[in-house]
Amino acid sequence: MLKRIVTAILILGFAAPVFAGDRTPNLDRREHNQRERIEQGVRSGELTRPETRRLVRGELNLHRNEGIAKADGVLTARERAALQAQANHMSRRIDVQKHDPQTRH
Repeated sequence: MLKRIVTAILILGFAAPVFAGDRTPNLDRREHNQRERIEQGVRSGELTRPETRRLVRGELNLHRNEGIAKADGVLTARERAALQAQANHMSRRIDVQKHDPQTRH
C-alpha cells in the first residue's frame, strides 16, 4: 500500500508538466518540494499510513486545482493566489503531521 502511495506521488511529479497554459514554476517547485517532504516522512517513519494518505490526497487536490485553473489557458492573479494559499495550507499540514508524536512502528 505504501509503495502505491509513493508511486502515485512520483507519477504525479512526472505528469505536472503536461498541463497546458500558463507556467507556474514557483508552484511547481513547491509541489515538488512538498512531495519530497512527504516521501522523506514516509522513509523516516515520521508519517503514519493514514497521515500519508491524507497528505497525498491533499497534494493531488492541489494538483487537480492547478489543472482546472490552467484549463482555459490563462492563470489569473486570483487563481494564482488561491493556488499559493492552498500550497501554504498543505505545507503547514505536512509540517504538523511530520512533527506530531505519532510515528509508524
